[in-house]
Parts: sequence; C-alpha cells; structure tokens
Amino acid sequence: MNFLAHFHLAWPDEGLVAGGLEGDYVKGLLRGQMPENLERGVKLHRAIDAYTDAHPLILQLRRELPPNLRRYAGILIDLSFDHYLSLHWSRFSELPLAEFNRAVVRILQAHESDLSDGSRAMVARIVEHDILNLYQQWETVPAAAARIGQRFSRQNPFLNLDSELSPARDALEQTFLAFYPQLEFFCKDAIERL
Repeated sequence: MNFLAHFHLAWPDEGLVAGGLEGDYVKGLLRGQMPENLERGVKLHRAIDAYTDAHPLILQLRRELPPNLRRYAGILIDLSFDHYLSLHWSRFSELPLAEFNRAVVRILQAHESDLSDGSRAMVARIVEHDILNLYQQWETVPAAAARIGQRFSRQNPFLNLDSELSPARDALEQTFLAFYPQLEFFCKDAIERL
C-alpha cells in the first residue's frame, strides 16, 4: 500500500495516520524512540505491508504482471492501488476524498515535530504537489514510479512503464476491489492489538 491507503486504513486516529507516513522512513526495531501513538502507526504500517505482501490475491497479481516488471511488483501494485482507491473512494469512505486529503495534511503538519527528516520532506512534497489528489489520474502511477526509479543504482526500469503496465490495469483494479475490503477487516483487528 502507498500513502493514501495507509492514511485511510489508519483513519481517524491521528497518531496512526502520522505513523502511517513514518513507517516508510523508520527502519529496524522500535524501542520507544518516538511518541507511542506514532510508534503504533509504524507498527500498523508494517502489519499492512506484511499482510499485503503475503496475501494470495497479491501473489497471483504479481504473477500476472509482465515478467520484466515482476521484480518491482510491490512498488507498482502499491502505486496502482492508491489510484484505484481514489477512483473507488466512495465505496470505502463517507468523507469526500478532497476533504479527507485536507484533513490528512493538517494531521501530518500538526505532528511534524515528531516526524523524521524523511517524513517531514515528504509532507512538504505532499503539500507542494498535491500528491494525494493526483492519484485520481492514472498518469500519476507511471510518473511516481519513474521518480522512484531514479533512486536505483542501475538504469531506471520505469522510464517507459505506461506501455508495459497499462495492459495490466484491469487485473490491478479487479484485484484491488477484491483485496481492499479484506485488508480493511485485517486492519480493524490489527489496530485493536497494537
């Protein structure tokens, strides 16, 4: 899952939402080095990622992607699922997407002093580029992947991604629609155990 899904699955707990972002930047064991509510959010983020990566629907989807993209399937599925969550938002939330996104930004900014440097930089990018709202457009998926690919030590594998990934859009969408309700159910239980 990417940013939007992590925020949605943590909603409305502010610490879980902020920790949902921090989960991308904090590595290793959690030893109470951050506020407890953020640490719980990081734990939820990790639980979501582990559940997603091991789920049979996601494993099947990985096999359906073009062979040269399978190595990067986790990244591509995460980005694509934020797109499909945006498109099907009203199925999963009564709060309008734009209103939800504004509330998330307010939460992240309110917790900025507790966030790592990487998370604070991402909050600035989310605000500057309106990233959460951009996922309503498919073009955001290959564009975001291309930016991620710039960080790879070898050649960027995502430069011509749209032509390779577009044939899989139906499989991505159908898998998202089948999987996401199961993930929501998992998260409700996981939050109670944090």
